[in-house]
Amino acid sequence: MAKAAKKRPGAWTRDDVKQLKRLYRNMRTADVASKMGRSVGSVQSKATSFGLTKTKKYLKSIGRG
Repeated sequence: MAKAAKKRPGAWTRDDVKQLKRLYRNMRTADVASKMGRSVGSVQSKATSFGLTKTKKYLKSIGRG
């Protein structure tokens, strides 16, 4: 019987990735990080690895679009 893999501290679970994909496009990165209990850099890095970007509507709402 195979051993269950141990979760590394800070490892991203499938649920974490789903939450990131749901929140990232329309929320400040710092707020996403706080809500997920992760650093801003960690959230930015993971979002970049999935090709996530902020929506045009969100960018316009903060004066960047």
